[in-house]
Amino acid sequence: MSKNVKLGIFAVVVVGAGVVGVLAAKKNSNKATEVRMETVEKRDLVASVTASGQVRAQTKVDVAADITGRITRLAVKEGDNVTKGQLLLQIDPQEFEAALQRSEAQLANTKASAAQSAANLQQAENSFRRSQDIRKSNPNLVSGEQLEQLQTAVDVNKALVDASRHNVEQAEAGVKDARVRLAKTTLYAEMAGRITRLVVEQGETAIQGTMNRDAATLLTISDMSTLETKVKVDETDVSRIKIGDSTVVQLDAFPDTTFNGRVVKISNSSVRGASASTSDQAIDYEVTIRLINPPKDTKPDFSATAKIITDSRTSVLSIPIIALTVRENEELKNGDTATVPGKAAPQKQVGRKDVEGVFVVGADNKVTFKPVKVGIAGEKYFEVLSGLTGTEKIVGGTYQAIRELKDGTMVREAVAPKPAANTTKKAGS
Repeated sequence: MSKNVKLGIFAVVVVGAGVVGVLAAKKNSNKATEVRMETVEKRDLVASVTASGQVRAQTKVDVAADITGRITRLAVKEGDNVTKGQLLLQIDPQEFEAALQRSEAQLANTKASAAQSAANLQQAENSFRRSQDIRKSNPNLVSGEQLEQLQTAVDVNKALVDASRHNVEQAEAGVKDARVRLAKTTLYAEMAGRITRLVVEQGETAIQGTMNRDAATLLTISDMSTLETKVKVDETDVSRIKIGDSTVVQLDAFPDTTFNGRVVKISNSSVRGASASTSDQAIDYEVTIRLINPPKDTKPDFSATAKIITDSRTSVLSIPIIALTVRENEELKNGDTATVPGKAAPQKQVGRKDVEGVFVVGADNKVTFKPVKVGIAGEKYFEVLSGLTGTEKIVGGTYQAIRELKDGTMVREAVAPKPAANTTKKAGS
């Protein structure tokens, strides 16, 4: 084979390989990524924080026993409405009535002793005065020593009178204490409301609750006219909540209805709860929401979910939350500056930074990453503060596709799956 023939064959092979490469590259370039496209539009947005808690009355009273005794009468039952001053229950008063009688007898005894002491003092003073008069008329009849003894008797009886007076005061205090303890055997309602909790039965023993108030609680009266729910809000969200923010509350007991509410209190101290990790703790804050016109059948401890409205926007440019992504290592523009330690004025910064933005679909179906500044977040959309004009078509999903996109990537609209055909045959067909 001649040299010219060999060169010709080599040239044909090279040209063929080039054609195959070009065709392969063209084929690969025509392979577009399936994405979901959306147009940037104006929407009404509502930013909210969702938290859960339980319904409770704004005002409630736990009725506890201040004495120990057997309950001989129970005048109410759970669910009853009571008025202020209404009889609730009676604790066996016999022991306390006997104690009062003993105290009254002791008081009578001390008063009698006081009267005797007063009489003795009067007698001692009279004897001393008569002896003084006799000595003045005839000093030989009464000696000085006798006068001193009579004076001592007067002083002693004065001291006995003072002691008797204090004994009477002590006995009167004992009677007062016995009457108070007897009065505590009868419990009356301190406020009007509903009996929302009753933990005792007639015949059971009421326990004094000085040291253990929970164990001593007999029943609870709740003012059901004003209801609240206390929800726990994460530290990352609580700063967005303000007193007076409106809320939408849903009670599990009424799943098809929502109710309005209003934030009335935000705790200043955190409520720490154990998280999944034993070394970390979730930090929550308690937010109190007052319910507006709740159903009459609402009961304490109903589970509630509250959506607290923290902000709202009307007719603003918005993008799907899923569309916003971060482009890592975006090169800084020449105008970007930063304060450098040791320099008084900001210096030009050299390096890279992360930028939030979206992928804009061009007329040729190729995407371009465009930085976007966002504002509040609604349930599905972000508010756009800058970066878009409202005429762009952007990539709105899927999440996986957005993660893999790059500038210049060819995309095409994903075809929505067709609903499955109904192949169920009718009976008798």
